[in-house]
Amino acid sequence: MSPLAATTVDLARLQFATTSIYHFLFVPLTLGLGPIVAIMQTRWHRTGDEAWLRLTKFFGTLLLINFAIGVATGLVQEFQFGMNWSVYSKYVGGVFGAPLAIEGLAAFFLESTFLGLWIFGWDRLSPRLHLATLWVAVAGTWMSGYFILVANSWMQHPVGSKVSGGEAQLTDVWALLSNRFALYAFTHTMLVALTMGSLFVFGIACWHLLRGRNVDLFRRAAALALVVAVPATVGNMVVGSRFGLATTDYQPMKIASAEALWNTEKPAGFSLFQIGGFTQSDQKPSFVIQVPKLLSVLATGTLTGQVEGINEVNKGYQKQYGKGNYIPPVRVTYWSMRVMAYLGALMTLVALLGAFFYRRGTLEGKVWFLRTAVAAIAFPYLAATAGWLLTEVGRQPWIVQGLLKTVDANSPSVGTAMLAVSLGVFVALYAALGVLDVVLMRRYARLDPPELERAAEPPVAELVPS
Repeated sequence: MSPLAATTVDLARLQFATTSIYHFLFVPLTLGLGPIVAIMQTRWHRTGDEAWLRLTKFFGTLLLINFAIGVATGLVQEFQFGMNWSVYSKYVGGVFGAPLAIEGLAAFFLESTFLGLWIFGWDRLSPRLHLATLWVAVAGTWMSGYFILVANSWMQHPVGSKVSGGEAQLTDVWALLSNRFALYAFTHTMLVALTMGSLFVFGIACWHLLRGRNVDLFRRAAALALVVAVPATVGNMVVGSRFGLATTDYQPMKIASAEALWNTEKPAGFSLFQIGGFTQSDQKPSFVIQVPKLLSVLATGTLTGQVEGINEVNKGYQKQYGKGNYIPPVRVTYWSMRVMAYLGALMTLVALLGAFFYRRGTLEGKVWFLRTAVAAIAFPYLAATAGWLLTEVGRQPWIVQGLLKTVDANSPSVGTAMLAVSLGVFVALYAALGVLDVVLMRRYARLDPPELERAAEPPVAELVPS
């Protein structure tokens, strides 16, 4: 068995993977929970119903805990570009720097500034203006997500640029911002975020319903969460399948390795489960359960479409880019794809069953389902992690598809000893932050929503019939 990290590049990759995956545990919840909290406050603003204000403050506290720890982990992640990946930073700075600068100087400051106004403006701003600060902060988080995904999608499918003097230079900013890969990635990620936020709210509501506490209050929270979760989960399954078409066009190796498809097939089936067949020396699985033609549908949009195999794509890359092995870790991409897809289906089922039971008025009586909903809080986290593994590992050996290999992109002056020490420090700090996050989120999620000291109602002139 080969060691997890044998070289400087391996250590740099492991460190960036650790910080990125950890950071992304917080990002989707901020993106998805923010608009739900904003809707709760909007309901209070429109109806004057105190219950919605209590829910706003309850879930708003959880949002702020998640946001604070997410920001701390994200700052560390960006420092690594200059520290561990200086060759990469110099190569892509003319393109990659633009969306990151916009994200940092515009979107992030927008969201953090207006979130601060929301936190401290409860008794200082008018209800309408205070509500607007939260919606602006939510818009800022979504803008931030878009520009980050624009940068990442350029690495997956470089557009609007050219290589000059050994460095990538931006030639068409509109092509960069409207990258087809980025549009699919943004839509997919935002739906993942809404799924995570809604199942988070639904799971906590179901926990309180199990204990018979604040039943009327958390029944409202559950209903709102389901209104978001049902279209988000169903829509993401559709968008995810369409995303496969763009990936086939730009990264055929990723599609082939996600299926462990070694040889071209027409039509191509999708294996639900297989044993073996994940290496060049073992290309035929010893056991497989397959759905005929499904991969052709996902990859080409037709029942009879041809899907190129790993061997054929690798030969094509060798002709185009020179000798070498262009095959990513097949086992990782294969199982990442299935963990993501299967959990996506489970989340859709939970949302649909929840809506069905709520509609029939039997949700509180389904103890087994309430417990399942609490457990389902973890599903989006696992699915999102698997999705990023598929996205990033499936692109290897490229750090920028077709332009720069990962092995050529690290900082030559940073040695293995420094990387090993910093990796250990990061792991220890992140473990401590993880424990802190779980303790705080668990503590505040188990509390009763705060009672209001006075009747907090917006001015009568601002009330609008719901």
